[in-house]
Order: sequence, then C-alpha cells, then structure tokens
Amino acid sequence: MAAAAPHRTAGGNAAFHNFHNDFAHIEDPNERRRLALAEIDKAPFGWYHVRAVIVAGIGFFTDAYDIFAIGLVTNMLGVVYWQDAPGKLAGKIPQNSDTAIKVATSGGTVIGQVGFGWLADVVGRKKMYGLELMIIIFATLAQALSSDSPAISIVGIIIFWRVLMGIGIGGDYPLSSIITSEFATTKWRGAMMGSVFAMQGIGQFAAGIIALIVTVGFKESLQSGKNAAACDGVCQLAVDKMWRVIIGFGAVPGCIALYYRLTIPETPRYTFDVSRDIVKADSDAKAYLNGKAHGNPDEITHVQTREATAGQLEIPKASWADFCRHYGQWKNAKVLIGTAGSWFFLDVAFYGVSLNNTVILTAIGYTGGNNMYEIFHKNAIGNLIIVCAGAIPGYWVTVALVDTVGRKPIQLMGFTLLTIFFCIFGFGYNVIGTGGKLGLYILCQFFFNFGPNATTFIVPGECFPTRYRSTSHGLSAASGKIGAIIAQVVIGPLRVRGATVPGTSPWLNHVLEIFALFMFCGIFTTLLIPETKRKTLEQLAGEVPGTPEYDENTHGAAQNKTSEDYSETNHAEKSAV
Repeated sequence: MAAAAPHRTAGGNAAFHNFHNDFAHIEDPNERRRLALAEIDKAPFGWYHVRAVIVAGIGFFTDAYDIFAIGLVTNMLGVVYWQDAPGKLAGKIPQNSDTAIKVATSGGTVIGQVGFGWLADVVGRKKMYGLELMIIIFATLAQALSSDSPAISIVGIIIFWRVLMGIGIGGDYPLSSIITSEFATTKWRGAMMGSVFAMQGIGQFAAGIIALIVTVGFKESLQSGKNAAACDGVCQLAVDKMWRVIIGFGAVPGCIALYYRLTIPETPRYTFDVSRDIVKADSDAKAYLNGKAHGNPDEITHVQTREATAGQLEIPKASWADFCRHYGQWKNAKVLIGTAGSWFFLDVAFYGVSLNNTVILTAIGYTGGNNMYEIFHKNAIGNLIIVCAGAIPGYWVTVALVDTVGRKPIQLMGFTLLTIFFCIFGFGYNVIGTGGKLGLYILCQFFFNFGPNATTFIVPGECFPTRYRSTSHGLSAASGKIGAIIAQVVIGPLRVRGATVPGTSPWLNHVLEIFALFMFCGIFTTLLIPETKRKTLEQLAGEVPGTPEYDENTHGAAQNKTSEDYSETNHAEKSAV
C-alpha cells in the first residue's frame, strides 16, 4: 500500500514563502524545526528577499513620510487657521500648538511599540501584521479630512488622529523588524533589515517632493499672498487644499502593501517556538487566505497532534515566570539595557537636531520670499537638500557594510564621531561660521544613519529569543521615542532661553553640547550589546549546543541529545556563515 501523502498547508505569497510544507513529512518537532530553520538561514539571496524587504519597507516609507510631512504642514495650518491672530502672529501657528501636534505622534508611537510588540509575541506575528498599517491608513485619511468647529479646535482633532496614527507607526517597528529577521538568510540579514529601515529616507524625500509638487500646482494662487498674514481668499483656499493633499498622500503606499501583509504565513520560528501547535497555525494560515478570522482544524487531529508533541520541544515555553527568569540573568538583561539605552540616547539628539532645521535652511538661503509661493517653494527645496545631503547616503552605506563590518563597530563608530561633531558644533558654534555649521550638520546626518540610527533598529530584531523578540524590540524602540519626546518637550525649548528677539536661539550652542553628552553615553550602552553578524538567530538566543552563546540553564535538556542529532543543523549553520 502506498504511503499517505504528507499534509500540506496553504499560506504564503510572492514575498513570503511558506516553509512549513517543505518538512511536513517529518514527525519529530525538534528535527522538523532544525531543518526548516536551517533552510531559511542558508537560502541564497534572491528576488524573494527583495520582495520581502519592499513589503516591510513600505511601512517605514509611510511612517517617515507621515512624521516628516507634518513639519512641512504646520506652517500651512497657521495660514489657514490663525489669520485672525493679532499683529505679527497672524498666519503663524503658535509654538505650543506646533510642538503638541509633533509630540502627539511620538506619544502614540510609544504605546504602539510596546503594545504591538507584546501582542506579536502573544498572539503571533501574522495576526498583528497589517493591522498597524490599517490604523495608519485610517488615521492618515482622517487627518486629511479634519477641520475645526465650535466644539473642538483643529489642533485638538489633529492631535487625536496623530496619536492614533502614532500607535500604528509604533506597531510597525517591532513587526517589520522581526518578521524580516525571521524570514531572512543569515548571510544578508543585516542588509535586509537595514534596507527596510532605509526606506525612511525615501519616505522623507517623498514628503518633500509632494510638498514641492502641490506648491508648483497652486503657484498662481499662492503668488497673490505676499506673506502669511496677507494670504487670504484664493491664497488661503490653495494652502488649505495643499496641506490636505500632502497628508492624505501618505495613505497611498500603505494601501499597496496591505494585501501582502495580510496574507503572509506565520513565521516558522514563531510556529515552532511559541505557538507549539502546528495544526492550528496551518489552519489559521489557510483561513486568512479565505477571508476568515481564524481557522477551524479537525478537533481530533488537533488534539492528537498536540498530545503527541507535548513536551518534546526543547525551547522553553513563554510565560511571565520564564520572562523574569530569562531577564533576571545579567547576560540577558544587559543586552536589553544596551539596546534600549542606545536607542534612547540616540533619539534625544536625532530628534533634537531636526528641531533646528530652520537654522540650516537659513544658512543655505532657503527661507523667506516675496510671496507665499516663494516661501513654500524654498522650504520644500531646502528640506529636500537636507534629506539628500546626509540622511539618504548614510542609510545605504549601512546597508552595504553592515554584514561585513558588523553592527557593533558601526554603532560604536557612529556614537564616537557624533560626540566629537556635537562638541565642535556646540563649543565652537560662534566661530565656525555658516559653512562650518552646514558641514557639521551634514556629517551628523550621515553618521546618524551610517551609525546608531540604523543599528539600534537592526540589533534588537536579532539578539533576543523568539518568544520575547518582539516584546524586547518594542521596549527598545519605545525607550527611543521617550528620548524623542524629551528632546521635543524639554531640551528643544531650551534653545530659545533668554531670547529677546523672536526667531532667535541664543541657547542653541548649549543644547548642542547637551547632545554631545548623550552621544557619549551611547558609547557605553553600545558595549553591552553583542555582535550579531553572520550568526543564526538560534545561536544568538543561546539555543545551539557547542556555540559560545549556548545557555545551559535554559536548554540543558538538549545535552541529552546525541551529536548526530545536531550534525545537520551545525553543517547548515556553517554553510550559512
């Protein structure tokens, strides 16, 4: 009698392959896990990986677009909603309202990073992926259709929607990072994750391009207003349309990627290490393709499979007790402190510097104008120059070198050079001249992105065990956004301390000196993280016997296995490296 065909499952699309089918005929869950993960780790780089990066990267494109666009839009809101302000304040958004709108996104992002990060470990990556993008799309469109009323101001309504959008943006950080890392080949995992994060630079560039396009499109109407206070009638109507188009366009790329996010299979690492229920995971994948909320596997097969595999997996089961035990060990806790601390120190300066773009735009002659068209046109062009000058090149140099130079050396180099640059910037602010300020700004932008801004995203997606990888990445990312909030609310206003003339920043040099201190602290937190290049995720989690990272306390039961049981896995890992 012929043997029965192995049970094969549905799931997967052009961007994300369903690896479960490749080893469905193997009964031992540990052997099945080893072979499936080794297959992912040693896979040659191909178009499959490129598509996966694009699907995940579109989320970061949207995130950066939405965050960067609001900086271009707040001036437009002032023209539309503050024409009745007295004197020189006419047509200008109040500083407190401007700050509140920008900080609202960061506040929502903290909630999303922690919440989605935890949920992705509890209910699965597949069930959460796409949900955060739907929140972003909905909140983005809602902002574009917002207006004030007697009951609520435009500031209040935009803050509400930007907090909601921030929650979606926050969810994208851990989900895109860990899904990319868990599907990536070991050899090029850093480049893939770096490429996803580098889409932020493209998103910032796109925001500037859309702002430039709508400015040119309404040229005649904008030329009728000599300044913000005089921009009324057709000029004011044009500006009202402009800010809505700029914000609303942010929903377009998200809609394109949504299908692929909703139809991915669950990552094999989550299925084996956390779900520990292959039948249910396969059934859920098939149900999602059919538009159902959850799968309904045959209960008899389901129960029999769970009983047969109960207790056989060597990987500890996720629980609060295991979480406390895992991070109760200094060797594990220091890694989380290192990733969270590095991200915190980085974002204080990274977001703090962005508050001072006006100083740089003034230095290169891209502020002001004889009418509103020239003002908005110069602002859009100037911001495009700033993005292209240092940010975008820095992202892609990281992608090129992160898997050869390594994550830790790049992060250490970045923090060290940024400490030096900010010291020169701050202590020599009054003597280095306009050219010196512009040069230092470009160098800072380059080494932010060819440095800790990229590596603080990559490392947390690699160095934690599967059962806590998303939660740990979310906590690390949230600490960074807390640093961003501190920069915007506490340190940012310090630059105008003692100002007697509106628009001046007499304390800016001291603020830059404070940033140098934060960069210096980042050097020490970097020393706590491991080097992750060319190592499998299981090695980094201490799950592979015979490797320096192996955790005997957690995986000691695996020592009873014979060397033959691990020979194929070790061979695959060497091939991947």
